[in-house]
Amino acid sequence: MTVSSPLPPSVDDTLTLLTSQDYVADRALATVLFLALKLGRPLLLEGEAGVGKTEIAKVLAAGLGRRLIRLQCYDGLDLASAFYEWNYPKQLLAIRQAESSGEGLSLYSDEFLIRRPLLEALSPQPGGAPVLLIDELDRADEPFEAFLLEILSDFQATIPEIGTLRAPEPPLVIVTSNRTREIHDALKRRCLYHWVDYPTAEREAAILRAKAGSVAEGLAAQIVGFVQRLRGMDLFKSPGVAETLDWAQALVQLDAIALTPDLIEQTLGVLLKYQDDIARLRGSEALRLLNDIQAELSQKPLGI
Repeated sequence: MTVSSPLPPSVDDTLTLLTSQDYVADRALATVLFLALKLGRPLLLEGEAGVGKTEIAKVLAAGLGRRLIRLQCYDGLDLASAFYEWNYPKQLLAIRQAESSGEGLSLYSDEFLIRRPLLEALSPQPGGAPVLLIDELDRADEPFEAFLLEILSDFQATIPEIGTLRAPEPPLVIVTSNRTREIHDALKRRCLYHWVDYPTAEREAAILRAKAGSVAEGLAAQIVGFVQRLRGMDLFKSPGVAETLDWAQALVQLDAIALTPDLIEQTLGVLLKYQDDIARLRGSEALRLLNDIQAELSQKPLGI
């Protein structure tokens, strides 16, 4: 059984915990995460897709030795999928057995209860309070947020047939949103909030070193410079950190030691996910960006 670690006692210790799991965070993120843990409050992380919001919950669970329970939100998510449901086939079988034996039966007991992620997070855990990740809440319907209010404020929820169930130890809650719609103010009030932005060039270089250390230094500098420039363009979807890492690993597999216009065109589908964006970068535009990067690197490396 995994032995859980105590919560970090300071912002510096929180930063160290993240770093120990190869998560390159700035001090602002470490501070709000420390406060969420210290105050026992859920943490709402908003930002573009691929900037590392979900990863924060994963490294927190790994760093503390806690179980990670993930609720992936989607359009049409209901309580049966998120909280609980009764095992009706098992109940019917139990009814038949009770009728044949003449014994009494309680249909609404833990034996017939199917625990979904939210109820599981409120249940006792052998390794201490789990990390509950409510991922991409903006994808769920707005009415689902109303159900979360009781859980996120009192760490309890009600099953009509049983009553109110309260967590013996509140879970460590991380809520993420890609901001495809606004999260309701009532839910935001129950959380601490942090916007996870695209990293600076220096921090993205550090992320590459931590996550893709096999990339040559010169190539890593070019990758960071290229991606940083893409984010300054009017693209349908700018590449996130996840795409930067995918691109770096793809280039390593191709034995690349430096970016070339042909190599960029051949691998743009790893970095960009919309055809209009890819078409815009083909040809002279990719060459222009590459020339800008090489000119800048000849004067000042991007922190690599």
